Amino acid sequence: MPAYNAEKTLTKTVQDLPPGTIDEIILVDDKSTDRTVALSRELGLLTIEHTTNKGYGGNQKTCYETALQHQADIVVMIHPDYQYDSRLTDSLVAFIKKDICDIMLGSRIRTRREALHGGMPIYKYFANRFLTIIENLVLGENISEYHTGFRAYSRRVLETIPWKHNDDGFVFDAQFLIQASYFNFRIGSVPVPARYFK
Repeated sequence: MPAYNAEKTLTKTVQDLPPGTIDEIILVDDKSTDRTVALSRELGLLTIEHTTNKGYGGNQKTCYETALQHQADIVVMIHPDYQYDSRLTDSLVAFIKKDICDIMLGSRIRTRREALHGGMPIYKYFANRFLTIIENLVLGENISEYHTGFRAYSRRVLETIPWKHNDDGFVFDAQFLIQASYFNFRIGSVPVPARYFK
């Protein structure tokens, strides 16, 4: 879990994880100003603190390095902001366990009505759709959403893709999937409800 000021939503995200699906939860805190670190420790998560804010991509790099060091076979990345339904973690993992896909994405974009009904701001919806269409055209893929914060990767993916050289900002996610396409990894997705909070 790449975390930044997730105190209000962390507990719900963790509690919704399906029992028996996850062996260990790693939270990397990117210099939060709230109680994210203390709460993470109270919940019994392996908690890593950045002493400086390394950015969204930089945070993920620490997450994946730590997961590989801990011998993870499958790594699930989910934002602890409760926008993604962590109850669906086992659905993403199952496709990788059964060797159907190497990468699974939780896609918030099944229909416009559903995404907007879940609270996704209209400007985010259209920006997401526009970028996804362009990325699919360039890569020759049919990925439903490149910018999801709910993903699962096989260990082989993380050992093959040179993600350590990717940007430390938000472009990290798109770079990762471009690299996955280049290496011919099998990418799948499952629909997840969009949840936005004011």
